[in-house]
Amino acid sequence: MDSGPPLREISCFALVARHLSFSRAAAGLGMSQPAVSQAVARLERTLGLRLFERTSREVQLTDQGKILLPYAEALLDQAAAFAAEAARLAAPAERPIRLAYCPLVGALAARVARRLARHAPGVEVDLRPAGWSTASADLAQGLAAAAFMSAPFPPGLATTARFSIPVTHLAVPAGSPLATASRVGLAQVTRMLLPRTRPPGSLWFQVAARLAAPTVVVNADLDDLPAALDLVAAGRGLLAAPHLLVETVHRPDVRFVPLDADDLRMRYALVWPPQRASAPVMALVQAVQDILRTHARPAHVRADRPE
Repeated sequence: MDSGPPLREISCFALVARHLSFSRAAAGLGMSQPAVSQAVARLERTLGLRLFERTSREVQLTDQGKILLPYAEALLDQAAAFAAEAARLAAPAERPIRLAYCPLVGALAARVARRLARHAPGVEVDLRPAGWSTASADLAQGLAAAAFMSAPFPPGLATTARFSIPVTHLAVPAGSPLATASRVGLAQVTRMLLPRTRPPGSLWFQVAARLAAPTVVVNADLDDLPAALDLVAAGRGLLAAPHLLVETVHRPDVRFVPLDADDLRMRYALVWPPQRASAPVMALVQAVQDILRTHARPAHVRADRPE
């Protein structure tokens, strides 16, 4: 099978034709002028055609050269595209960046992934639901690039895009006497579900400070509030419920009663290790900031003002 003339010779022909000068073509190719002349001469012998009319003063394309020049240029463009695509395929694929998130804000995490897919298609996001302790461990071990976490935020990590969700209801079993109440205060509550760890600045620290009755301590972070409703339905205890949970979860064995506590909020932020602030991570940060600055943010999520 005849493979045709070498691309190097075709490239010499195209550049000489563009400049109508062997010396300028040689400079553009990084070759000597005699080498370019020899390459064009070999191409002419292979084709059995004269491509240039040469005089001591000028170089002009022959009629055959003028006809073949567009084909040569198209062939060189295709060869360049072939090489570029081969280089792209040979390059190691970018690993997805993992975003850990509290299950309550899963809709926001999904929206971030969709936004990056549209505006930064080179950044692939792997979503991982995780409570506070798990997210902290994933960030420390490099298993997650960033996380949506509730306050207080782990020390030594960068935070941005702070937002809050109001806590407006109390989740009670459907058969509880409180299920028909029009409103309830924390001082009336018995057997409130609380995580074992309640650091200052957390919602659970604030709730515990207002309770007059005994509480039910669970070992989990209580970041997975939809799952915690199973404990409520089983009669283990009651649960402070953010408005976002009330609006998105509907089950017959749990009732949400309005809570008389207007100042309770769950506070969140995007958190990441500053020493691992790669370009994909910063694209993720930008996507979150853009969403929280616009009306496209999820309902009942309020962007906090910078402190």
